[in-house]
Amino acid sequence: MTILSDLYRNPKNRGNEKRKLKRPSPNGGRDSARPPQVVRSEPAGLAYRKRSIQEGKVDDPTLLGRPDSEAAKREIEALRFEVPIVADWIDAVFLHFEVDPTILAEAVPFELDLHEGKAYISLVAFTMRGMRPKRGGRATSWLTAPIATHQFLNLRTYVKHRSQYGIFFMKEWLNDSLAVKLGPRTFGLPYHQAKIDYDHGSDEVHGTVTTRDEALRYRARPRGATAPAEYGTLDAFLLERYTAFNNAGRRPKFFRVWHEPWKVQPLTNLQVVRDDLIRNKAHPWSDAATLIGGHFTRGVEGVSMGRPHPAT
Repeated sequence: MTILSDLYRNPKNRGNEKRKLKRPSPNGGRDSARPPQVVRSEPAGLAYRKRSIQEGKVDDPTLLGRPDSEAAKREIEALRFEVPIVADWIDAVFLHFEVDPTILAEAVPFELDLHEGKAYISLVAFTMRGMRPKRGGRATSWLTAPIATHQFLNLRTYVKHRSQYGIFFMKEWLNDSLAVKLGPRTFGLPYHQAKIDYDHGSDEVHGTVTTRDEALRYRARPRGATAPAEYGTLDAFLLERYTAFNNAGRRPKFFRVWHEPWKVQPLTNLQVVRDDLIRNKAHPWSDAATLIGGHFTRGVEGVSMGRPHPAT
């Protein structure tokens, strides 16, 4: 049960229950000793999980214990000075592949997070817009102005480390040379220079990412209603991740992120015209990688990006 086929539905609003009104007593309420009753609404995430269970949309019950957007927000806000940077992640295309977990594990320094025994990698093509310090407003925005907006292609897989479930950045391509130099030194991110051309603003989305000898080229059509991934499904497993691991610096690191849940559409007529950017000798797992589907989203604004920590 997954919206990679057609299981997108707009979630019902469970968070807007109104207070139950009590009729005033004839004497103006002077003989009433009890306080008025209040119907308290459940947190949106809890109601959403219950609805997914009741409607039978849960692929794997063990996924119901995973952190969601609300839990990630509570965690990151509880840590003082945890978030130095915010940004918008917009017009994102996700391409998902199933891969052999045994071969993939040899290329990943963390334990793989599997879904029903299967391993996945995803390519995420998006634009980061308006990266700026969280504090200071215009007075500090000049600090990140040279690299505030640029395009990304992330190659990621899904891992777990201690009590954290997250993504592992295997490789990332950017079209900003300064950001390429800063990423490994600050967050330990595996940045590489590339020429990137995305058109994600029309009925058909398409993009091309090229290096000196290799390229990725894709096109597809988003369709259907825009909605968050149903909790407990493969789609949520692939999309809703709020911890990022990497290993491009001197030692493994992780950082936390928070954003509203992705509101996505499935991709139809999906074609990967060229993929030697990932399907090559440097990636033995790519020989048997199978494209299973994709998503499109207009993105999320005000993404909180936490500071890096050692992944010990």
